[in-house]
Amino acid sequence: MNHYPVIIVGGGQAGLSASYGLTQQNIKHLILDRGDIGDSWAKRRWDSFCLVTPNWQCRLPGFDYDGNDPKGFMVKDEIVDYVKRYAASFNPPFKGNVEVHRVYRKSPEGDFYIATSAGYFTAEKVIIASGAYHIPNILPMSKGFSEDIFQLHSADYKNPSLLKEGATLVIGSGQSGAQIAEDLHIAGKKVYLSVGSAPRAPRIYRGKDAVEWLEDMGYYDQPIESHPDPNEARHKTNHYLTGRDGGRDIDLRKLASEGVELRGQINAVSEGMISFNMDLKQNLDSADATYNRIQNNIDKYIEANKIEAPKTPRYTATWKPGESNNAAVDYKKEGISNVIWCTGFRVDFKWVEFPEVFDQRGYPTYKRGVTEEHGLYFLGLPWLHTWGSGRFSHVGQDAIYLTEHIANALKEETVDTCLTKR
Repeated sequence: MNHYPVIIVGGGQAGLSASYGLTQQNIKHLILDRGDIGDSWAKRRWDSFCLVTPNWQCRLPGFDYDGNDPKGFMVKDEIVDYVKRYAASFNPPFKGNVEVHRVYRKSPEGDFYIATSAGYFTAEKVIIASGAYHIPNILPMSKGFSEDIFQLHSADYKNPSLLKEGATLVIGSGQSGAQIAEDLHIAGKKVYLSVGSAPRAPRIYRGKDAVEWLEDMGYYDQPIESHPDPNEARHKTNHYLTGRDGGRDIDLRKLASEGVELRGQINAVSEGMISFNMDLKQNLDSADATYNRIQNNIDKYIEANKIEAPKTPRYTATWKPGESNNAAVDYKKEGISNVIWCTGFRVDFKWVEFPEVFDQRGYPTYKRGVTEEHGLYFLGLPWLHTWGSGRFSHVGQDAIYLTEHIANALKEETVDTCLTKR
C-alpha cells in the first residue's frame, strides 16, 4: 500500500490547483492522472481550438497569465504550455498514465482505498478533480445513419481534413458545435447545423470585451445559491462565442446568409432521411434574447456607475429562417457524408463508490465541493460554488478553499487522536 494524507484524482488545472494549495499547507499528497500534464487540452480539442475567455482571466494559484497579450485568447498549444509551466513552477507530486478503477472504504471510518492500474493506494482524504466531461454523448438515433456515413464526437474532431469528401452535419450549437461549424465553413466545406437551445453572448460591447464587463459587475463571483434555478444551473449549455482571430461573436444567422444550412434540433434518422424539430426560429430568437439581455445589463451597469463608454450599435437580425429550414433532409441526395455529434458529455462517477453523495443523474452533491462523505471532495465542476467555478479564472479560489478546509480537518483529527491516546 502507498499511503498519503491526500490523493487527488485528476491532474488538469483543477487537480494542479489543489496540489498547489496542499503544497502551500505542507500536506503530503499525490496526483493520479490517466495521462500526462496537459493531455486533456492537447488530445481532446481540435486544432484551431482557443479559449473563449481572455488570457488575463488565466490566474491559477500563484501563476497568473504572464504573456504579452492579456486581451488575446490562447490557442491550444499555448494552453498546454501554460498548464505545463504552471506544474513546473512548483513541481507537484504527479503520477501519470494511471487509470483509477475504484475509490471506496472498507469501513465507515477507515481510510479511502484507491484501486488503480498501478496498484492500490490509501488516503485519509480524496479530491475528485476529474471534471465532468467523461463519456461522449452520442444520441441513439446515430444508428439510423448508413454505415458509409463517417460519424464522430466533437472530442475526436481535429480538423476538416479528417473528414470524408462531401457535406457535414454538425449536431448541436453549444460552444463546440458553433465553433466546429464555423471551422468547417471557413475551410470551404458545406455545412448543415442542427441548432439547439444554447444561448449566445457578445464579444465586444461598449468598448470592452463583455467578459471584462461581467467581471467588473461581479457575475463570475455569483454563488450558486443566488441562481434562480440552482438544480439546473450546473447542467446548462455554455454561451457560444469565440476567441478565434482575436475574438468575435458567432452569429449563426450570418453563417446562414453565407451558405450554412440551419435546421432545428434533430428529431429522427430513418430510411435515408433526417427530420428536425420545427424550433429553429425559436432557438435563434432565444439565443439573441440572451445576447441582448447581456448588453442591457451592461448598459444598466454603465449608467448606474456613470462610466464613460462609447455607444455600440445594437444587434439586428439580418437573416430569418424560412419554410425550407424546417424541411427534412435526404442526406444522400444532399451529399452529407459526415456527422459530428456536438452533444456534450455524460458524467461517469460509478467508480466513486459512495452512492449517497450522487443525485438521480449521477452528479455529485456537495457544498463548495465538500460532500457529506467525510473526507471526500469534488473540484473543477461547473458552478461548484460560483459561476466562475471550473474556469481558469476561479478554479483556484475553489481549490484554495478546499485545501484550507482539508488542512483544518487534518489538524483537528490529529488533535483528536492525541487526546484519545491520552
